[in-house]
Amino acid sequence: MATLSVSLSVRVTPRGGRDAIIGMREDGVLLLRVAAAPVDGAANRSCIALLSDFLGTPRSRIQLTGGATGRDKRFLIETLTEAERDAILRKTQGEKGEAK
Repeated sequence: MATLSVSLSVRVTPRGGRDAIIGMREDGVLLLRVAAAPVDGAANRSCIALLSDFLGTPRSRIQLTGGATGRDKRFLIETLTEAERDAILRKTQGEKGEAK
């Protein structure tokens, strides 16, 4: 069976006080803030943990595929279809969701 996967673009604000999903831009980029500083990959690990909780996907199924040293990042999410991703992301439109 083929592995399902989708790509997800995010914009991250490191040292943002606490880990949270802020919303989504009109172009479909998910907006995140993380408490971790962008040092030694700490902010990237926090992004993966936040996405894992938000999407209900194990951390091991989320890979950073672009933007390791920048604020604009791209993640590959395995075991998630485009339809499932879009349904989850619709929750962020017009809402502010914080990590649990």
